[in-house]
Amino acid sequence: MRHAAADPGAGMATSDPEPGLRGATALSIDDPDYPPALRDLADAPRTVYVRGRIPPRERSVAIVGARASTLYGDGVAGMLARDLAALGVTIVSGLARGIDAAAHRGALEAGGWTVAVLPGGLDSVAPRHHTDLAARVAATGGLITEWETGPPRARGVFVRRNRLIAALTSAVVVVEAGEESGALSTAGAARRLERVVFAVPGDIDRPSSRGCLALLREGARVCASAADVMSALPVRIEAAASPEARLLDALAARPEGAETLAMRAGLPVDQALAALLRLEWAGTAAPCPGQRWKRTGSGGA
Repeated sequence: MRHAAADPGAGMATSDPEPGLRGATALSIDDPDYPPALRDLADAPRTVYVRGRIPPRERSVAIVGARASTLYGDGVAGMLARDLAALGVTIVSGLARGIDAAAHRGALEAGGWTVAVLPGGLDSVAPRHHTDLAARVAATGGLITEWETGPPRARGVFVRRNRLIAALTSAVVVVEAGEESGALSTAGAARRLERVVFAVPGDIDRPSSRGCLALLREGARVCASAADVMSALPVRIEAAASPEARLLDALAARPEGAETLAMRAGLPVDQALAALLRLEWAGTAAPCPGQRWKRTGSGGA
């Protein structure tokens, strides 16, 4: 059963939410629009509250990590999110400080989709200084929570939220994490749901790398670029509006000329060459002699 969510301000002494966060829809578990991936959870929420749209998990990847992130971690998270979003992948995260925020912003910078999973009601974005970021996510992607209203009620709700992040995606990438980071609970939920887990390597003597090192020892895949993540998606991303996504769809294992690829992707040659260079940076395309290009071995499902 679907219905409009209750007035977020009813009975609460909170400030009026941003206009971009109003108009949430409540979806019960038997509603056809309820995100089907959440039904994989043994404790799936009976009702979720959604603003915007939640894309299929087959084309969604979580990027999560430490709140107290480093410049390196923020840079890697932003790069991965931009490259994946440009290829038509939806970036899912938790809107927290640090890695989560860097991932959401990277996807937005690429003009792609991003989804934020909140630990409280849509009327009480946590942290409060991410209200504007949440409004930007809601305007072009989606927000989702299992809490009808109010701020996070206890520390445990953040870990509880993380299982939703894992369920909504096909792969979880942990960029930076300490030994007790909440991002590790997202990775644990992903394993239980048989989602692919990636970890980004970091300095071995840095505390914020210890969680990722532990994940790698436990069998997580190494993530060094968007190409690594693309290899784990269960379906090939369909050609999308972005030149990168259209060219990735056009690339083959054998080298082909830029003009041929541009024609196949329906792009001008100069635009195709610029997009091919970005695919090379993302690790999903490789240049060959004679101004020819091929798809890398890890560049698709």
